[in-house]
Amino acid sequence: MLPLRCPAEAGQSFLKRFYQESAMLRYVLALLIVASPFSAFAGELPKEGSYDYTSCWSGVNNVITFSKTQTASSFEMTASSRSNPPGGMFDKNTFRCVGMNASLDGKITASTVCEAIDVDGGKRLTYFSTGDGKVTRTVVGGTGKYEGIIMAGTVEPLGPFPAIKDGTFQDCNRQTGTYKLK
Repeated sequence: MLPLRCPAEAGQSFLKRFYQESAMLRYVLALLIVASPFSAFAGELPKEGSYDYTSCWSGVNNVITFSKTQTASSFEMTASSRSNPPGGMFDKNTFRCVGMNASLDGKITASTVCEAIDVDGGKRLTYFSTGDGKVTRTVVGGTGKYEGIIMAGTVEPLGPFPAIKDGTFQDCNRQTGTYKLK
């Protein structure tokens, strides 16, 4: 048997619940109004700023060992990046690279081209060259938000890491610097 209430009590109970729910709805709407502009701008990158990310990769290489002082190799690798802090520039990018290294009588040269893609589909193409003990990075091009990007920075090797299988390599680095978008 259901308890009977006085119509006035039932009305007050309904109004109390209505105002409580209405108050909660007002708080939720206020939060959405305050947070919405920030989430709308979350996808837009500042035109210039700094970056700090760690990349780790794995790849396969083909090696020519002609002598103790003359070697060469070609390689292909795939990788991913996490920014510090998460959500920063180049966070959750993946990339692939192809390249060639040579050590000929103590002179080391290397050439690498990498294509990176971000979570929105924007791409960057980068060329690395090594000669006379110096690594040079050149941003060749970009698509979407990266069109015309200019970068300057440093690369800190974090390895070497042991190879899990013959003919493979694994490594990580930390890259920090500044960027400027068109």
